Parts: sequence; structure tokens; C-alpha cells
Amino acid sequence: MEDYKNASKHIVVLAFPFGTHAAPLLNIIHQLSDACPNTIFSFLSTQQSNNSSFPNKFHKIKPFNVRNGLPEGYTYRGDPNEPVEYFLKATPGNFIEAIGAVVAETGKPINCLITDAFYAFGGDIADELNIPWVVLWTAAPRTLFVHAETDFIRQLVGINSSQDKSLDFFPDFSGIRVSDLPGGITCGDLDAPMAAMLYKMGLELSRATAIAANSFEDIDNKVVNMLKLKFNMFLNVGPFNLVSSVSSFTIDDSHCCLDWLSKHKPSSVVYISFGSVATPPPHELEALSEALEESEFPFLWSFKGNPEKQLPPGFLERTRSRGKIVPWAPQQKILQHPSVGVFVSHGGWNSILDSIVGGVPMIFRPFYGDQILNTRTVEVVWGFGLGLEAGTLTKEGTKKALKLILCSEQGKKMREKIGIQRERAYTAVKPKGSSVENFKTLVKLVSDT
Repeated sequence: MEDYKNASKHIVVLAFPFGTHAAPLLNIIHQLSDACPNTIFSFLSTQQSNNSSFPNKFHKIKPFNVRNGLPEGYTYRGDPNEPVEYFLKATPGNFIEAIGAVVAETGKPINCLITDAFYAFGGDIADELNIPWVVLWTAAPRTLFVHAETDFIRQLVGINSSQDKSLDFFPDFSGIRVSDLPGGITCGDLDAPMAAMLYKMGLELSRATAIAANSFEDIDNKVVNMLKLKFNMFLNVGPFNLVSSVSSFTIDDSHCCLDWLSKHKPSSVVYISFGSVATPPPHELEALSEALEESEFPFLWSFKGNPEKQLPPGFLERTRSRGKIVPWAPQQKILQHPSVGVFVSHGGWNSILDSIVGGVPMIFRPFYGDQILNTRTVEVVWGFGLGLEAGTLTKEGTKKALKLILCSEQGKKMREKIGIQRERAYTAVKPKGSSVENFKTLVKLVSDT
């Protein structure tokens, strides 16, 4: 505990250990640890999450494990929501216990609390300790806005009402419909653990000293300005894929994807990845495979599972000359490769930022959470991607979307539009750029505690 003795500041960080939440939080903590001398960070998450987040030891960031809430002898049965719900039932008690243990073990009182934005209880813990509460929002600004305005939305459109109703009562939302909202805002089980947590988050975040976001000022300017009016301090400090101080740890091209891409023409390759959690159902995997085979575009598919068993018989052999299927791919580097022409994605925020930085238009097959709203925003507000009819992969629908982006004037315009966003992202992280200046504000806030 020598590092704790020598530090003048101690910051405790509470991570959400599911999906792609812990990684962006650790990313910004790395940046803060580089920028804040004599400061030590205690990073609290589950053992499983910490094991994957901390492949190496970091000098000023120490992982501590919290209870995951799973019953003794628990066996995972394939429902990804189940471990999340058990974990949420264990909060905030598991974090309060762990914070007590960290202070007792290190002998260092806490100067500031940084949490995932999901944790509305962070405000109570910070108040009790009389310290600032800083939160990190890892998704799109527009998603945060609809969660913060849930009560107002419910008043105007009702619960379980017409799905086609527009949200045109907000600036720049005329193309967004009730059906595009994340579940739990106006439909679905409003009392489900995740929905209840997000509703409480929307109510409590105005108590935060500051909200840092993995985004940049100009991506959704009207929405960002509304968030700045709503919260004490809303700071876009991303995109993290451009400012990351730890991205070098994660670049692994053991499957030689970049070499393979270099053999193809500019903007010709279809890159496919549905993220780390969801996989399309078997009939959609079949439809996508048939579309790829019949359209004859070269493709690189980061496939989670067993392609031999899950894809149509003979597909791998028939497409071997122009297709490459790998269990993992360095997505950021792939999307920055000139030969990639379109990204078929689930519509997670990190993937959208990767596509913006690479300047690659998108085709979306969303699954849950913010992905449907992200899809609609990219398609009708920003104009550099396509949703699929009924939000699912069909052979004809996928072929049509691929052809439109890779071979038409409309696809060329999408490439131009995402190119403008790409320029804005790079401008934000240049010296004196908005994200750099916002990060300096965040550093000052954390350093002065």
C-alpha cells in the first residue's frame, strides 16, 4: 500500500461490470491518472470484470472486487439479464461494504467519487462523505436526454400508447418515434430492474457535480446544449477511441485481418460485428449469409460463436475466396482501413464512434437498450446509415442495403456525411479542441477536491 501512503488524493471509482461499461470508465480513469499527479484511484467492480479489465497492473489504479450478488452454486443458463438483475439487487450494499474495506485497508480517506452514470445511489454516498460526485455517461447524448426527460415524455405520449407518435416536442427529435425509445421509458415492464435503475438515474443525475461523456460537442449539438442546461456540468471528453491512453493494450491482429483488408479495393469490403453480447437468431444469420453470398461483396465477419455450426452448410467453403470469418477483430483499426466500405452493426455507441472515426457508413440490426434509438438517429437525423425493415436481417433487405451504400450515389452522400462527423471528432481532440478543454475542466475539478 506504499502508493496510497505517497498519494495526496484518493479517488474511488464504481464500475458497472456488464456490456461495454467498465472499459470506457477505466479508459477515462487512465487519462485522469496521467493528468493528476499524486492521486491514486481505487477501481471497484466484480472479480470477473476486473480480471478482464486489468490484464496488466497499473501504477496509480488499483482494482478491488465487489460482490456480484449471485446465489451460491449459481449456474449461468443463457439469459444475459439474470446476472445483471442479481447484481443490481446487491447494490448499493456491495459497493458500500467495499468502500469501507478499501478505506480500512489503505488508511486513505476518499476525496472524490467517480461512478458509472447508472448508479444513482452515488449521489447518496458522496453526500454522506461530503465529497464531489462525478459520473461517466458511456452512451450517446440523445439517450441520456430521453432518460432524463422520461417523466415529461410519459406525460405527453402516455404509457404503452401509439408507437408511431413523433417526439417533435423536443428540438431535433421530429424524426424520432415512441417506438425508437429504449424499453422502460413508455413501454415494456417499467418496474424491471434495469428500467427502474435507468428511471432513477434520470431523476438523480442533476445532483452530480459533473457528467463526463464519451462523445464530442458537435455530434448532436442541439441535444448537447439541452443537456448543458439541464445538468450542473456536462462535459464531452471523447471520443475515447481517439484520446485513449490504453488503446495500445488492446490492438491484437492475430487473425491477420489488416493484411487481408490490404488486398482489397478502397471502400469495397463489408465489415460485420454485432458486439460482445448479442447474436442474431439462426434464421437471420442464414439470411445475412445468403445476402453476402449472392451480393458477392468481399466481407470480414467478427463472429461470436461457432460459424461451422451456426452458418448455412457449405457457406464457409463457397465464400472462402472473398470472405474472412474470425472470432475477434481489432475493430477500430479495421474501420480506419481504406478498403472497408460499410459496417453491419448492432448499433452500440462504441461501434458508432468507431465508424465515425473511420468514416464508414453503417447498416444496423439493433437488439435492445439504446441501439434502436441510435439506429434511428444515425439514419434520419445524421444520415450516414440505414436501418433494416422491421429491424431484422432478411436476405433481400440486406442485399438492398449493401448495394445502396457500396454502389449508389446515396451511399456516396452517406460517406460524405460521416466524413464531416469524422472531421468534427478529430477537431475535438486537437490541442484547444472542445474535448481537450472539457477534459482540463474535469482534471481541475478532480484535482481541487
